[in-house]
Amino acid sequence: MFLFNRGKQELPTPENALPGRSNSILPNPAPHRVLGTPIAGPYPDGFQIAEFALGCFWGEEKTFWEQPGVWTTAVGYQGGHTPNPTYEESCTGKTGHAETVRVVFDPAKTSYENLLKVFWESHDPTQGMRQGNDVGTEYRSEIFVQDEAQRAAAEASKAMYQQQLSAAGYGEITTAIVGPPAPPFYFAEDYHQQYLDRVPNGYCPNHSTGITLPEGFTVTRLQYAE
Repeated sequence: MFLFNRGKQELPTPENALPGRSNSILPNPAPHRVLGTPIAGPYPDGFQIAEFALGCFWGEEKTFWEQPGVWTTAVGYQGGHTPNPTYEESCTGKTGHAETVRVVFDPAKTSYENLLKVFWESHDPTQGMRQGNDVGTEYRSEIFVQDEAQRAAAEASKAMYQQQLSAAGYGEITTAIVGPPAPPFYFAEDYHQQYLDRVPNGYCPNHSTGITLPEGFTVTRLQYAE
């Protein structure tokens, strides 16, 4: 993932971003290589979408597709200005996008809070525009929320995880919580989808801190309303 890294650590303005294109770079997505489900939909009624940026999306997608209750996953580019960017464009730092994992899950089998726990525990959210040796705006930490309930849960989990990190000597969390609505998610090229199934020994750095959220972390509906 570092081959195209240019060390860009400042987000572009809309005026300075690359122009992109009107058509998707993945017009006919193949089914999920592991789960066999359509990565771009249609998704079953009642299922929910969660979207997370936490560094190199190759390894992080595998982390999420292995979770109980997850129906499908996909990787893409989100949070920037350039429509339908390519991988090479996103790695220049001139699109503003973060490498993102889309997770479609069955709320009867898992919860958004469970996925937030996986998110926080799978990377170091205090590093700004980087994860380890992967440096650039595309590697930043972000949560793209679909509705106010997701925002409330994301904010509560962030505050709780900050307490855990601070107690262990870590600095401030730099993760941004964006939305609702979540910005457009642009599917990455086919060769990025389920990359670690294609290349089992592929690049997959571990940037987790080892700090955990409590088991069974939940945010109540009362907290959503506050």
